[in-house]
Amino acid sequence: MTERELSDPISMRLPIDILSDIEEIASICQRSRSWVFVRAMKAYLAAEGREILDLAQARRDIENGEGQDLDEVIAEVDAILKDAAA
Repeated sequence: MTERELSDPISMRLPIDILSDIEEIASICQRSRSWVFVRAMKAYLAAEGREILDLAQARRDIENGEGQDLDEVIAEVDAILKDAAA
C-alpha cells in the first residue's frame, strides 16, 4: 500500500463527549484517534461537505454565465411533453 501525503499536524478542541466516543471507537477498532478522525471527515466530505462544494461550484457557474434559465427549461419540457402526448 502506498503512503499518502499528510498535512502538518493540526490541533482542535472537541466537546468531551465526542472525544470520548472517538477514543472508544479507536480502542474497539484497535486504531488511532487519527484514523477515526479521517474516516469521520471522509464521511462528512462525501455527504454534507460534497453538497456545500457542489453548491459553491453551481454559484460560480451561474456567475460565469454557464447556467440555464429555469423558465426556459420548463418551457422546453412542456413542449416535449405536449409533442409526446400528440
